[in-house]
Amino acid sequence: MTLTLIYLSLLLSAAIFGFFYAWICSTMWGLDAADPRTAIAAMQAMNASVRNAVFAPAFFGTPLVLAVTAMALWRAGFVKSGALFGLSALVYCSGGLLLTMLINVPMNEALGALDVPPDTAQARDIWVAYSPKWQIWNQARTGASGLSFLLAVAGVVALAQNERR
Repeated sequence: MTLTLIYLSLLLSAAIFGFFYAWICSTMWGLDAADPRTAIAAMQAMNASVRNAVFAPAFFGTPLVLAVTAMALWRAGFVKSGALFGLSALVYCSGGLLLTMLINVPMNEALGALDVPPDTAQARDIWVAYSPKWQIWNQARTGASGLSFLLAVAGVVALAQNERR
């Protein structure tokens, strides 16, 4: 059971890191290069579609599975490995999940409440006010998610080193 939790922890934490990372290196650059009216409409559509059963396990399940894995390892006597998985859960929960809920989601909802203006200059003003700020916070949650994944990997390494002794 613990091995299954470890695999699931790694899979979910890698998936959410990859999701946030993709926004950095492709999605937002593409939207920034597009007509701002198109960028606004596309971002509204993506934000509306992301709340789904495929995304939810990685976004909401990651900290839960990491924490359960930490507890299972700790109870099995693998204290260092359990602590690393626990820290991984804390880092993702605070820097990934909570940051998203407190900053990115409200920004997305504000953008979603707007009608796409037909005037390109007006749309550009909206997009320029939104995109750079959103991207900064996305980079922060990506960094936290990447660190969370690395901490989980460190937990696996600690477990492997413990078993060799």
